[in-house]
Amino acid sequence: MGDWIPRVEWVKTQPQALVASCIMLLDDQDRMLLLRYGPGQAEASGAWWLPGGMVDEGENPWPAARREMGEETGIALGAQPCLIGIDHRADVLGTGPVVDYFFAARRAAGQRIRLSLEHDRYAFHHPVDLPDRLAAHHRTLIALHAAALAGRTVYLQEGLPV
Repeated sequence: MGDWIPRVEWVKTQPQALVASCIMLLDDQDRMLLLRYGPGQAEASGAWWLPGGMVDEGENPWPAARREMGEETGIALGAQPCLIGIDHRADVLGTGPVVDYFFAARRAAGQRIRLSLEHDRYAFHHPVDLPDRLAAHHRTLIALHAAALAGRTVYLQEGLPV
């Protein structure tokens, strides 16, 4: 009986993790949209990655991904999520664990991309022509792209397919 503690106290002893959400936006040629981080983005400056970012307090991963897509590209996504990947990274830049959710969407014909101040370039890439400097592993994007095309979900650890 002495080992029991109230749930609110027990929860404080459990691991804490940040949560992020990204979108793999595919065009009509199955190329994925990548954004390049602009100057002033610390270590990420000049690196390419998918649109996305951190989930805000009280926000769910899919609405967060939609919000980030709108903020970073000006593209509004529909309400239906298509989960293609989940990643667990034990420690990201000394901030501790991060759980990443990856969703796929299709670019509608005529949708224009308007970059936020966070990014200075965008491009659509096939897995065979990825930029050299990515914010994470090439294998991550390759696995996520394959999952998006197959309509399945891939589980990643430290950014790599398991």
